[in-house]
Amino acid sequence: MNTLSSHVLDTTLGKPAQGIPLTLTHPNGHTVEGITNDDGRFNGWVENSASGFAPGIYTLRFHCQQFLKDNHGKCFYPHIDITFELEEQGGHYHVPLLISPFGFSSYRGS
Repeated sequence: MNTLSSHVLDTTLGKPAQGIPLTLTHPNGHTVEGITNDDGRFNGWVENSASGFAPGIYTLRFHCQQFLKDNHGKCFYPHIDITFELEEQGGHYHVPLLISPFGFSSYRGS
């Protein structure tokens, strides 16, 4: 079974980015929403898909504009899309995002 979680860290402040809205687009175009918690994490996707995630290409959109404007006064990237592929029986996928007002980075976490 494939599961999915995410974590957003503000590298300028050196702390988790709480309250960032997320949109996950499934391979069939269906979307589900989430929001990062006080620790900048979201792992509620399984609640929306009790049998786990089917293999395929997904896009996770981080709506970071308001957070960055509120915390830094500026935002070059109003949202950040990360597109990734889940494999058959790939296990747990973790998609972390490191953000700042003028840059971002991501990788496959654990």
